[in-house]
Formats: sequence, structure tokens, C-alpha cells
Amino acid sequence: MGVRTSQRVRCLTTTLALTPVRAVEFFQGTLDVTDEFDAARVFDTTLRDGEQSPRTSFSYEDKREIAAVLDEMGTHVIEAGFPVNSDAEFEAVSDIASHTDATTCGLARVVDKDVAAALDAGVEMVHVFVSTSDVQIEDSMHATREQVKERAIDAVEQVKDAGVDCMFSPMDATRTDEAFLVEMVEAVTEAGTDWINVPDTCGVATPRRFYDLIDTVTGHTDARIDVHTHDDFGLATANALSGIEAGAEQAQVSVNGIGERAGNAAYEEFVMAVESVYQTDTGIDTTRITELSKLVEARSDMPVPANKPVVGDNAFSHESGIHAAGVIENSDTFEPGVMTPEMVGATRELVLGKHTGVNAVREHLVEAGYDPTESEVREVTRMVKDRGAEKERVTASTVREFARDVDIERVEDREEVSV
Repeated sequence: MGVRTSQRVRCLTTTLALTPVRAVEFFQGTLDVTDEFDAARVFDTTLRDGEQSPRTSFSYEDKREIAAVLDEMGTHVIEAGFPVNSDAEFEAVSDIASHTDATTCGLARVVDKDVAAALDAGVEMVHVFVSTSDVQIEDSMHATREQVKERAIDAVEQVKDAGVDCMFSPMDATRTDEAFLVEMVEAVTEAGTDWINVPDTCGVATPRRFYDLIDTVTGHTDARIDVHTHDDFGLATANALSGIEAGAEQAQVSVNGIGERAGNAAYEEFVMAVESVYQTDTGIDTTRITELSKLVEARSDMPVPANKPVVGDNAFSHESGIHAAGVIENSDTFEPGVMTPEMVGATRELVLGKHTGVNAVREHLVEAGYDPTESEVREVTRMVKDRGAEKERVTASTVREFARDVDIERVEDREEVSV
């Protein structure tokens, strides 16, 4: 997986069985203890919830291409879509189920035709869902609690009678009366569901409250627990991790965090937090995360913000003089240390601009083949700062232009003279 080693960061080879194969030694501080959980599975919903992002639509070929990369990376479950939605959706889900090693999941409402379509598509898991909050039961479904429970039990039994794994979601769980949520959990558990997904459908959970909710649900079922969190308040990934800490085995995520409204917990954020901060091996090939992100960005037509964690252009970029100087000396100074650009298939960049210091400029000049004196470095640094202050982009070619203006000697020119 490409962990960079240094005097303070070293690979651990053979220790306890639960130690990740590419674990690294932590620095002091809050990173000293990493025993919150031993495993975390990844359920990707980019092709289902991700596609529900406003103004986003994946073609048949898009779904095949994204699913192939997710599968090759070792993603545990791929939610390929909503088979009953259309013939094209059915065919895409069926095709993905036939050509991937990952568990393929199809979504279904607690409606016979939905479940039948998912089963006919050949998926290994059917994800059935129904609203459980009173506001959705009354104003969206126009039903009663008892009707909801009966439909949920029937759907779970339909899936299990077909010999397929079942996941049940009490939609809007974080706004559901707790007593009724427990009643639903116990009912579908008795009906035989393999998984219970706890969704924060409207993104109102906080990490501590979500931990308590997962702890409560875990106490009322022997089914495996999965979590699905939304990012309306920017807490989706934190809530997903909190759910895993509370005993959930798996989190539903989407690449680049795309999905309904503000989106879902981000695949790349969840995986790298588990791998690097919690020191738990997900089994995911993280070196392809940047590739995957760019693929989904292109196919979804949803630009990734520069400051997006892990995959944004600025994630491993440095402009500030103090930061750049530290990173040149040792990248652990102003980067996490337990996550490097190589781990996610990215590259580090020293950005030139208003805040650039002499160390970054010297680095650029040397890489361009120059052998500058200290005074020449300071002169070019001043020119870079001035250009950056005018909000103009400063590139490597700009630095070469400044080097020529200052008449800095190139190494190859000196070698030619010496010969």
C-alpha cells in the first residue's frame, strides 16, 4: 500500500493478527490509542444514493466503469441501484451483479414488485426500506405505524424466502420515536433480516447521539449493524465513524460524498480515517482512491472542491512559507504523518503565491535545473510574492521566467563550461 517510512514512522510487520498490514507507529498526543474497533466494512452507495444527487445521472457504461474500479479496490458491498426504477436500471444492476466479486446490492421499497425486481436482477443482497418517523409515515406514506411494520416484515420474509441476504432500513431512524424504532428492529430481526441499516436520513445526528442510538439498536437485535449518514451539517463521516465505534460493522458511503442534498459520508474520508487514524485495515486498495474520485467527478459532473479532504487539489498542497519549509525538511511536520499522498495515489505540491517562502522557491528552482545563490532565491521569492499578491497564478514556467530575468545560472550550463 506504499507507506513512507522515516525515523518516526515505521512499518509494523508481524505483531497481533488484528494489526493492519500497513499500520504505522503513531505520534504522541491524541493518536496514541487506536483500539476503538478492530474492523470496518465498506458499503458503497455511489451508484444508488450518489446518483440521487440533484442533476446527476449515470449511464449504463458509467455504472459499469465505476463498479469495476470499486470492485478491484476491494469494496465489500456495491449498491448498484434501484432495479424496479427502469429497464435500463435493472440491466445495469444485473450486469454489475454478474461481473463483480463484491457483494452486489439492489434497493427496494417494502413493495412486492420492488423486491421481485431486485431478486430477478440477481443481486446477492436486497436492501429493503420503509419510513419509521411519524412525519414520514403520516405525510409521505399516508400510513400507520402498524401498517409500516407489517409491510417491513413481509418484505424481509420475501427476501429471505428467496435465499438472499436481506438488509432492512428504518428510514429516518434518527427522527423516529425510540420505542417504535426498537419495536421495528425486533420485528424484522424475528423475520430473519441479516443486516439492519440505521440511516440518518436527514443528517440531524451528532456523533455522541448517534453512538448512543447504535448502542441501543445493537442491544435489540442479533443482526449485523450498518450505518448510513448524511452530511447536512457536515457530520456524515464523523457520525459514520461514531457508529462503527458503537458496534456497527459497516458504513454506507459514496465517492466524493455525493448524494441527496448535501450528500453522504465520503468513501475516501471514511476509508482513510479507518486506515490511518484508527489503524484498522479495511482491505481497500487505497492507492486508487484519487483515481476513483476523479472518475466519479467526471461521470457525475460534480466538481470536487479544492479543499475536499483526501482527494481535493489542496489536500497535499502547501503555499505558506512556514508549512512549505517544514514539509521540505520532513513531510510529517505539516501533514498528518499517518496519511501520505502516496497512500491515496496523489502527489504533494508546493504551491507558489503570495505566501510562498524562500524554501519552496529554492526547491522549484533546483527542480528546474538552476543552482541559485541565496540572494537570487530571495529575489525570485520577492517576484513570486508580488505576482501572487496581484491574484495572478504563479506556475513552474513563471519561476523559470523569473530565473531568466535574474540571470540565474543553470547547472547544465556550468557543466558545459567546465568541460
